[in-house]
Amino acid sequence: MRLLRLIVLLLLSAPCALLHAQQLEIGGHLGGAAYMGDLNLYNPIKVSGIAGGAFVKLNFNPHLGLGFHYNFGQIEADDAKSSYQQLRDRNLSFRSPLHEISLLLDFNLFDLYAFNRKTRFTPFIFTGIGEVIFDPKTTYGNNDYKLKQFVTEGQASPYKGYALVIPYGVGLKYKLRSSWTLTAQLGYRTAFTDFLDDVSGVYAPTTAFAASPDPATSAILADRSGERTGIYLGQPGTQRGDFRKRDHYLFVGIGISYTFVSQKCFTF
Repeated sequence: MRLLRLIVLLLLSAPCALLHAQQLEIGGHLGGAAYMGDLNLYNPIKVSGIAGGAFVKLNFNPHLGLGFHYNFGQIEADDAKSSYQQLRDRNLSFRSPLHEISLLLDFNLFDLYAFNRKTRFTPFIFTGIGEVIFDPKTTYGNNDYKLKQFVTEGQASPYKGYALVIPYGVGLKYKLRSSWTLTAQLGYRTAFTDFLDDVSGVYAPTTAFAASPDPATSAILADRSGERTGIYLGQPGTQRGDFRKRDHYLFVGIGISYTFVSQKCFTF
């Protein structure tokens, strides 16, 4: 969690920076979360759960700002509901909460803050670096299972429940008043893990579940293809995931922010 320690260090030094900052902005948003990965291959904007977040940002000039963001969301997917027969036959499912912290640099095309200007909106783009905490679960029978501990692809040890992410996206800002701004944005995240959904590579032999606390349950959760038909398709070594190295997710939402203008400098 080196990124988390770095962000904490930056926050501790923030009061010194604020003394020289021209504008400080705080805000929040609500919306939805989407996921692209082994259980959703083709629809990049399929919202599957709620999302929200908050941020504090330093605006260095009318166009450039650096913000510390916290976002949460819920993503999920279910092969049984897919429009593709191959995925319905596989019959895997998951859901996971996401908790993300990030440092985002955004660029406004127009200046919303200068006085005596009629501009009330601007497009903007953003990118940065962050870290996401995730914990995929599934339901089997009447019980919920945290999938990571069951090493469903025969890993030697459970994968990490956090990963580096690269956020990037676009949005629009609309100035309601001198200090209040309404924002709409859409942002993707490339996650440096292929296990947001607990699916990555190939089916493992039952002898590979030694790291699991319950090898028999691991075998059940790893291959659920025969629950309806009685015919199990997960032969060891055959494809389970899509072989892409990274999963992706999306936050989309509408938010509002308040900008504090320095007494020494009302405009940039």
